[in-house]
Amino acid sequence: MKKKKIYEGKILGLSVYDGIIEGRKVKREMIEHRGAAAMLAFDEDSKVILVKQHRFPHGFVLEIPAGTLEKGEEPLKCAFRELEEETGYRAKKMTPLITYYPSIGYNTEAIHCFVATGLKKIADLSLDEDEILSVVKISMKRLIGMIKSGKIQDSKTICAVLTYAAKKKLF
Repeated sequence: MKKKKIYEGKILGLSVYDGIIEGRKVKREMIEHRGAAAMLAFDEDSKVILVKQHRFPHGFVLEIPAGTLEKGEEPLKCAFRELEEETGYRAKKMTPLITYYPSIGYNTEAIHCFVATGLKKIADLSLDEDEILSVVKISMKRLIGMIKSGKIQDSKTICAVLTYAAKKKLF
């Protein structure tokens, strides 16, 4: 496939690919993204740590902590870093949960989800200038109910919570 870079921004790029697949000419527009790490983090009371974050243009949403991989950064390292930055908690352990592509048809982003345990509050939030968020703790049962009722619509939160619940046979 021949690639033509159209745009390169801070966290994503846009390219157009031209080529031939199974004898057919194809053209694909692709959002190119380094990927992200997301953490289903449990505190000492087994509550899930969420962030209430402003996500333009949708307003404030509840979601699990997450962040974009730095150039060349491994997903596990990103998970530890982002959890501390967004929540002020340090995890003793990060266990891989699931990796998925939220928009597989036009986006290269893979989201690497981890379960974070052994949390210890170590600092206040360390947010980027354009991040607007606060920490919220909620029970897994309530969180699953919010997903089922449509109150939680964030794909990384839905995928991580439901994958975890299925593996633990919570429903």
